[in-house]
Parts: sequence; structure tokens; C-alpha cells
Amino acid sequence: MNSTVYDEVEITWLGHASFLLGFGEICVYIDPYVLPQNPPKADIILSTHEHYDHCPEDNIGLLMKDETIVVCPRGCCTKLSAHGIRCQSISEGDVVEHKGVRIEAVPAYNIGKPFHPRGLGIGYIVEMGRVKIYHAGDTDLIPEMKDIKADIALLPIGGTYTMDVEDAAKAVSLISPKIVIPMHYNYLKGLERDPKEFERLVSKYAPDVEVRILG
Repeated sequence: MNSTVYDEVEITWLGHASFLLGFGEICVYIDPYVLPQNPPKADIILSTHEHYDHCPEDNIGLLMKDETIVVCPRGCCTKLSAHGIRCQSISEGDVVEHKGVRIEAVPAYNIGKPFHPRGLGIGYIVEMGRVKIYHAGDTDLIPEMKDIKADIALLPIGGTYTMDVEDAAKAVSLISPKIVIPMHYNYLKGLERDPKEFERLVSKYAPDVEVRILG
């Protein structure tokens, strides 16, 4: 099963870092590198950074309708604009609201790795009704996570380009969400990980947090 429901929000993990959030009639896609068959059109599309597996111009174009807004960092916006896709650039600390959905950009970066320097990408806190969902983007365990307030955390566990399973479990202890969903693993080569190991480590570092493994 690749979907779960929390309060009024349905969360579907499409694979890799790609998610579809459903809130009533509202559809929000995050990093739509992986899409379902016959995907519903988007009201909001969020990209965390410009890399191909997070900011795919073909998929983003496919999901758009007249009133769709695309929100992404500057590098991704430049890439999309070159393909005729309208977008709104966002940076750390910025807030965008559309159709009752509040979107806040938060830090996401690597420490001691060259892949995602600070300023390249962001994470998002998406507020839908009473629910706050944190999509961490491609990030390591960073000190700013202690300031994140979210009911649900979507965290990468694949290592190499992001946190590994242990650092992701430590991140859960900083964020203290009600639910955590692992992502960014077992899709691209080199990111093969066991989500059950993540679940075991969360039970060690943050035993009060529920792990939901989708897919």
C-alpha cells in the first residue's frame, strides 16, 4: 500500500522523493519525478531543487492546468522557465499560500558533501487544514530540524546524497512528528536500503513516533 490518511489529508508515496498530497479536491505534488498512471492534474507543484530526479520539466508540464502554481528554488525555476513553464521562485523562510494551502520553505543541505550545498535546495512545510507535513528534500541531518514543527515528516533514508537510516532516525528525535514516512530509497541505483532498519532505529531514538512504510 503506497497511501495513508491522516486527519483530512491523503498522502501517497509515488516512489523516490515523489509524493501526492490530497486535501479535499486539492492535489499537491512534491518532486514529481515518479508519477502514477493517469495522474490527476495539480493545483500546486513543489520542487525541492533543480536535479533531474526532483525537478523533471516533462512531468511538471504534464501535471499543469490553467490555475496550477509551480513553486521551487531559483535554479529549478530557471530550468523550468527555459521550457516555457511558469513558476514562482522561493527561498528559505518564504511563505506561499494558494487555495487554502500554506507552503513554507525551510533549509535543506549537505554537510561535508558536494551534492547539495546550502542555497541549492529547500525543504517544505505544507499546511493543509489542521495538518502540517514536512518534506525534507535532499538533506543531511541539520541543526535547523530542531525548529521544524510538523505532524508528519517525510524523510530521506538512502544515504550518499542525503541522510542514511541512522541520521534520519536521529532527525525524527529532533522533529518529534506524530508520524514519519521514509523516502528517497530503493528507486535509484545505489540507494538500496531496508526501511525496517529505519523503523527499528526510530524505535530507539524516538519511540513515541509512528513509522509508516509506504509502497
